[in-house]
This record gives sequence, structure tokens and C-alpha cells, in this order.
Amino acid sequence: MATVDYPLDRPPVKDTEFSFSQALYSWVATVDHKRLGLMYIVSALLFFVVAGIMAAVIRLQLMFPENDLVGPATYNRLFTMHGTTMVFLVGMPMVAGFSNYLVPLMIGARDMAFPRLNAFGFWIFLFGGLLLYYSYIGGGGLQGAGSAPDVGWFAYAPLSEGAFSRGSATDYWALGVMVAGIGSIASAINVIATALCMRCPGMSLSRMPVFVWVMLIDSWLIVVALPPLTAGQIMLMLDRHLHANFFDTQAGGSAVLWQHIFWIFGHPEVYILIFPAFAILSEVIPVFSRKPLFGRPAMVGAVVAIGFISLGVWAHHMFAVGMTSWSNSFFAASTMFVGIPTGIKIFNWTATMYGGKLRLDTPLLFCCGFLLQFLVAGLTGIMLGVAPFDWQLHDTYFVVAHFHFTLLLGLVFGLFAGIYYWYPKAFGRMYNEKLGKLHFWLFCIGANLTFIPLHFAGMLGMPRRIYTYPAGRGWEGWNMVSTVGVFFQAAGILFFLWTMVRSAFVGEPAGDDPWDGWTLEWATSSPPPEYNFEKLPVVRSSRPLWDLKHPHDPDWKFE
Repeated sequence: MATVDYPLDRPPVKDTEFSFSQALYSWVATVDHKRLGLMYIVSALLFFVVAGIMAAVIRLQLMFPENDLVGPATYNRLFTMHGTTMVFLVGMPMVAGFSNYLVPLMIGARDMAFPRLNAFGFWIFLFGGLLLYYSYIGGGGLQGAGSAPDVGWFAYAPLSEGAFSRGSATDYWALGVMVAGIGSIASAINVIATALCMRCPGMSLSRMPVFVWVMLIDSWLIVVALPPLTAGQIMLMLDRHLHANFFDTQAGGSAVLWQHIFWIFGHPEVYILIFPAFAILSEVIPVFSRKPLFGRPAMVGAVVAIGFISLGVWAHHMFAVGMTSWSNSFFAASTMFVGIPTGIKIFNWTATMYGGKLRLDTPLLFCCGFLLQFLVAGLTGIMLGVAPFDWQLHDTYFVVAHFHFTLLLGLVFGLFAGIYYWYPKAFGRMYNEKLGKLHFWLFCIGANLTFIPLHFAGMLGMPRRIYTYPAGRGWEGWNMVSTVGVFFQAAGILFFLWTMVRSAFVGEPAGDDPWDGWTLEWATSSPPPEYNFEKLPVVRSSRPLWDLKHPHDPDWKFE
């Protein structure tokens, strides 16, 4: 029988009164991985609200044909800052936040491998985000010439060159994203070192939680994918200020070179962002199904396979630039191939729930929503992976709908599942289940109302990145329904924020293990002490808490 040798009792914590300034300083100067993880997540949620407001204005502008709520320049700045914020200031810090908070707890460590590097990573990320938004001030304001960046989150050359993007706004974009990326790389290096070198006794790689495995591969992808983007931004800055002409076609440069550099980062980035949702589902679904994860080794193998294959599919974003037929065929085939390990994960999660004693609380509801909607995203992704089909729908709203199904109805649903699941551990109190379910249904209905119609608008030829459109094209109804969905999403987010804040003060005490889980984070108090474990646990299976709590359960006697 497998057992775990660690005490379940903790020493009493002394009550100490802190002034506000002392409490603030304790957070600003902290190197505790749990506090830094929460700071990452809270910062990402604040940027998420800002990006959501921008998205709402975009949809209101497109609600009616020939609308004039905002002008074309303001519209370009809004969708540029919305996309940049969601990718670099919401998705990336969420990766760092969940991995920082949970990886040391799950592997039985007292902290990350490099605590000061951990703190540096957070503050440099936050500085990068503030630097990006400083463009509103340093560039002359929202309506001023050269204010916020207006080149899209992809900053295609030569439109991002000095001749077409005057002022300092694009410089702020490049510098802000570059600085925030340094924070992401620092966090990723820390996660890799922690997962490989800081595991407690008995925690072999084969016993490591799937969450940690996914975050380990995710961190490896960050280390590999972000340097090409940084190199491209440096080249762009050299072009803009020193006339290096890397991307200036009139001076012998290549605009397509920027696309290659950007998408060498940009497509692994899609998996960097979605991997946290994969990690969360792999922990939440088994606990709420009362079953072990189906095909655990296959699940880990699928994650590793996705990590490698994702590095070779970037040019399916470039089918329309005039590559050779052999290049198109290769990247179309690699795009289809990456669907195999992704399908394995979908089947594994579904098989885990099949026949289980499902507990339909808010975390599992968001997991179910993820499974259905990420399946739709995968199917439309396969469609766009066919080069001739992509030629017809490239730069239409069909593509917009596809990647929002991936990142909003995929990533964000997974993140919400994780936030609700680990909220009792972080704050020691339970959230309000009724409010959580209300958040799920409002957000689910709203997101589908917003993005399902955009598939049809794209099929009818509506191009993306336009600030208005003429009547009589058949796009009006789809845009109307899409904008109505934004109000449902906004209501869901308001309920979510209210639930999080209210529950932190008046929620029911959660106890150490409210979900009856089996990974090590549930072995310590809620919230965990600064040192995590009084005595490092000794693990003898991949389910240490279940082995301790259910030693005679025949379903849990295999390694």
C-alpha cells in the first residue's frame, strides 16, 4: 500500500498586526511564489477588463452599418491594444500566475528554484504592460497623432515602418512587448528549474502531476518561441531609427521576413496560451468525476508531441503571401498532424468523465464548456489548414471567430475553471456556487452569441480590420447578434468579479481539502503558509493524498 510520510497538522500561526504600509511593503517586496502567483493573476484580470472594454467599443462600432461611434484611427488603436493586451498582458501572465502558485505546491517544494528571479519576472512584466499603455500619454492621447499603437498586435511591415507609422506609438508597442516578454522568459526558466530540480523525495517524473508536466512543456515553448519575437522587434526598431532596412522592400529588405519571424513566435504562442487550460482540465475533471485521468501517459505524450509539432506550423498563417506549392503543402500537412495529439486529449478528458460520478459545480461546468467550444475551434482550424480554403477566407471574420473560439471560449473558460477550483486554496473560503453558475451561463451564452455569427459573416465575405461597412451585404444581422452577446459577457464578468471579492470576505470557510483531491497542494492549509510544508512530503505514487485517505480502495492500487 502506498503511503505519504508528512504531518497533516501545522504549527500555530501567531497573530501580528500590520499597518497598511507594512502590508503593502510585504507584497511589493515579497519573493513568496504564492503571492507572486496571485499578483500575476490579479494583474492579468485587470488587463482583461481593460481589453474587454476595448472589445465592447469595437463591437458597438460594428453593430450597425456606416456607424460613426469611433473614427478609423481610434478603431485601429483599439483593436491593436485589445489584441496586444489579451495575448501579452492577459494570457502570458496567467501562464506565469498559475505555474508560480501551483508548481511548487504540487511537487512538494517550499518555493521556486530562484525566488528573486521570480519577483524580477513579475515586476518587469508589469513595467512592460505599463510602458505599452504609457503610449496614450507619451504619444499625444487617444485622438492625438501617433498616440496608441495602430499597427495591429502583429505589426506587419512595412506598415509598422517609420514611413507609415509616424510618432512614438509603435516604439512603445515594440518596447512594451519586449520588456513584458523578458518577464515571461524569466518565469519560464524558473518553472523549468523548479519542476526538474525541486521535487520532493519520491516525486519522480512519472509521478509528477499532469498540471506540472503541461506547465513544464509550456515553459519550454516560451523559452524557444519568445527570442525570435524579441529579435524581430529589435530589427524593427533598427529599421525605424537607424534605417537598417530589414523589412523595407524599396531598400532591399523583405516584408515577408517580418511575417516569418513573427509567426515563428505567433503560432507556438497559441499553444503557450492554451496549455494552461489543458493543465487545469487535467486536474479538475478527474476530481469532479471521481475517477483517475484516463490514459495519463498518453496525455503527457500528447502534450510533448504538441509542443514539438507546434514549432513547425507557423506558415499556415501565410498561405496568401505567395509561398511555393511545396511550402503550402508542408505547412498544411503539419497543421493536420497537430490535430492528432490534440484529439487524444479531448478523448482522454471525455473518457475520464464517462461513467464517473460527476459533480456539476462551477469548475466542471467551465471544463465542459471548454471541451465543446475548443472542439469547434479545432474543426475550424482544420478547415483553415487547407490552403485553398484559407485563400477564400483569409483576413475575413471567419478567422476572427476561429481564434476567439480558441482563446476566449477555450483559454478563458479553462482559466475560469482553474480560478474557481483553486480559489478555496488561495483564500481559505468557498466562493458562492449560485453566483459562479450564473457567471458561467451568462458568459457562455454571451461568448457564443458573439462569435458563432462571425463565422457566417466571414463566409459572406466580411473582411476583418474594417471600422465600418456598407449596408446591403448581408452582414448587418450577424453583427447585431454578435454585439448583443457582448452585454451577456459583460454581465457574466461583473458577477465573476463580485463573486471573487465578496467570497474573500464572507465566504464559508473552505478547509484544507474541500474537493477531496489527491495532489499535494491540498495537503497543506488554506491558504498555505509561506513555507508550504513544515516537513517535505515523501511521495510513493502519483496520487499521494488519495493513497493516504483511501488506502483500501481497489481502484487506486496502481502506480
